[in-house]
Parts: sequence; C-alpha cells; structure tokens
Amino acid sequence: MPGGSGIVASGYPSDPSDSGNSRVQIWPIIQESLQGSALSALLLGLALGIVTRPESVYESFYDPLFRGLLSILMLIMGMEAWSRIGELRKVAQWYAVYAVVAPLLHGFIAFGLGMVAHYATGFSPGGVALLAIIAASSSDISGPPTLRAGIPSANPSAYIGASTAIGTPIAIAIGIPLFVGLAQAMVGG
Repeated sequence: MPGGSGIVASGYPSDPSDSGNSRVQIWPIIQESLQGSALSALLLGLALGIVTRPESVYESFYDPLFRGLLSILMLIMGMEAWSRIGELRKVAQWYAVYAVVAPLLHGFIAFGLGMVAHYATGFSPGGVALLAIIAASSSDISGPPTLRAGIPSANPSAYIGASTAIGTPIAIAIGIPLFVGLAQAMVGG
C-alpha cells in the first residue's frame, strides 16, 4: 500500500518493506491455524465421537437441528447475495465468470477422481456422482463465512454474490443433472 502501512490479516504486514524482507513468514500462519477455534472444534468433535456413541448424538441433537439451521443459513446467505448482486456487476466481472466456470470445473475434477476410485476400489456410481456434486458446490456454504472471518477487508459483494447468487444455482441446476447423467452413462445404474 503506497503511502502507508496496513495490516491485512492477523499481523501480517501488507507492505513487504514494513517487515524488512519480502518473504512471507510461514510459521506465524501455521501457528495461527493451529490455535484457531475451528481446529479446536474439530478436535473436540473427534474426541466426543471416540468416547460417546455418535449414533445417539446424531439422532437426538444433530438431526433435528440440522435442517432448520441450514435453512436459516441459506436464507441469510440468499438475502445477502441478492442485495449484493448489483455490486458484483460493478466490481468484478471476472468473479462472475469464475462463479460459472468453477463449480463445473471442480465437479469434473472430482468426477475424474471418483472414476479412478470406481475402477480401483469399486466406488459406486452414486458415490462418483455425489463426489462430483459436492465438489461443484463446495464453496457455496463454507466459502463466504470463511472469507468474512479470515479476510475482513475483502469486498463481500464479490465473494457472496459470486458464490451464492451464481455458483449455487449453477451447481444445482446444471451440476446435479450433469454429473448424475454422466455417472449413469459411464458406469451404469
């Protein structure tokens, strides 16, 4: 940033001249990742899964709440995406192009890996299609909150509008029928 210094994310200088060298320091990034709340929650979940009966936790806690919480998340993301779709047109045409291309590209990569797994291990055709569909829509739910938390200075109209307003409909309307049909055509059943 000419004429001033700024902090981009968690203490990493945005101007390389501020740090004395132009190399990115990897250890602070690793250290911050290991101390993050997401990793703590993941490890706690694994520990609870080891010492408890996961089926009872799923049936009594997770299953009843999942649909409602997911619906609320998707409603909020959809409202925010709709309110920012105009800003997306102004700031980032390439984000819109990426939002159309990326779900299909990611889906085709996962479909290829799923086919390798099918021939190597007997992975089911439904599993191949599901892997491709999940890869096609992987950034739609987790991407915007991750970017909002990780890079607060990023323009939300770009990533929310591109991911939720464009990427999600592409993954649903084109990705699901495409990958299911492709799996049926290539593997059968």
